Amino acid sequence: MAVTRVVAIRHGETAWNAEARLQGQLDIPLNPRGHAQAATLGEALRDEGLAAVYSSDLSRAWQTAQALAGALGLPLAAEPGLRERSFGMLEGLTYQEIDRDWPALARRWRSRNPDFAPQGGESLASFQSRCVAAASRLAAAHAGQAIALVCHGGVLDCLYRAASRVALDAPRTWELRNAGINRLLCTPQGFMLVGWNDAAHLDGLALDETGG
Repeated sequence: MAVTRVVAIRHGETAWNAEARLQGQLDIPLNPRGHAQAATLGEALRDEGLAAVYSSDLSRAWQTAQALAGALGLPLAAEPGLRERSFGMLEGLTYQEIDRDWPALARRWRSRNPDFAPQGGESLASFQSRCVAAASRLAAAHAGQAIALVCHGGVLDCLYRAASRVALDAPRTWELRNAGINRLLCTPQGFMLVGWNDAAHLDGLALDETGG
């Protein structure tokens, strides 16, 4: 089977990202900075040879994907399997509030216990199984081509671990920047890492905002 090139992109910034508030599957849209970040993706990926764009159906990812697909004239489809992990009762709280009000849950969450699921939420193990399966299925449908997946930090973390053979409970040592571009190959043996957290397309945006 031919390999598929996968360009995996984190959604642009939201107000809750800026507030360090846990979004999970709550449907939070992009903030103005997030829209500006999304607008840079079309030019950054113009020569990538993408065949299609797939996105989580949550607004922050979908709006980012619309900017990319619209700029390149590509078909866009929603894929709920690329949604962020559900954190149940913890969604909507800031990280500081979780540490203060739910210290026992916070310790289990931050320890990356694969089997821990907040009340009403997903375990890390089931989340990884869901999003890696969705990404693999989409890649298999485009063997020999290149596709973009617009998703979330947690999904990208799972894809990085799958491609690098890093355990779910290992500490994260890699960045997941909003609107960052990450490149993988999907092969019959699984995902392989090509490049991670490419943010060169955002450099001018950062300078413009600083100058403003």
